[in-house]
Amino acid sequence: MNAIVGWGLAVLAVAAGYAAYGWPGVLLALTVVVFWMLLQFSRAMRVMRVASSRPVGSIGNAVMLHTRLQPGMRLLQILPLTQSLGQKVADDPETFVWTDEGGDSVRVELRGGRVSAVALQRAPVPAAEAEPATPPAT
Repeated sequence: MNAIVGWGLAVLAVAAGYAAYGWPGVLLALTVVVFWMLLQFSRAMRVMRVASSRPVGSIGNAVMLHTRLQPGMRLLQILPLTQSLGQKVADDPETFVWTDEGGDSVRVELRGGRVSAVALQRAPVPAAEAEPATPPAT
């Protein structure tokens, strides 16, 4: 939700509470707003706790992560997908990298707290595996 819309709804709830019930309505509206903020904080802490329990920058499958990432996502939406904190490689733009066991990696650039670019880098294939085996000539 957009922050401006969220705060606008909070102000509207307080005003509606005052208009309908007076000061008890204001207290009810403020209680609901604080409860909503605590739910958001609890969600963020849960995501960070899960992400901190895994090695930094590691994911199960880089290709699957790459397909699920979309421009405009926030880091708090990316962390449940990766279940780990990304390895920070640059500050401007803020850039994180996640790598899987096969060596494939996903590079995510954030501008203004939102995903602006996503790049998948495949691990180099060894020469022995790259060329198909040719049958012996008879």
